[in-house]
Amino acid sequence: MSEAWLNKVNWSDEGLVPAIAQDATSGRVLMVAWMNREALKLTWQKNEAVYWSRSRKKLWHKGEESGHIQKVKEIRLDCDADVILLQIEQQGGIACHTGRESCFYSKLEQGAWVEVDAVLKNPDEIYKQ
Repeated sequence: MSEAWLNKVNWSDEGLVPAIAQDATSGRVLMVAWMNREALKLTWQKNEAVYWSRSRKKLWHKGEESGHIQKVKEIRLDCDADVILLQIEQQGGIACHTGRESCFYSKLEQGAWVEVDAVLKNPDEIYKQ
């Protein structure tokens, strides 16, 4: 099958594109990560989110350590072709490495960031060294 669809993406100079993971049912934004060409292709093939870890400089299959896999229901490209939106089903209900549902758990209130979402599972229990 042709991979011409990958050429439609407006990749950054580093060969990356931001990817937003959104809960397909609730619409809540769970996290933002980066994808390179291979990560996007694997995500499409597996129907599971695969990202590019900029810090580790390697592919990262979401949930490979935690078990919190993201089942991909739909992949969309924005109008400028420079952002990917993944409609996902989050396995285990936890997307954030802090043990929360979403990485967006801090809310600006009266000039201060306040953590408004509870930790659902202790990260030490998720990521066993």
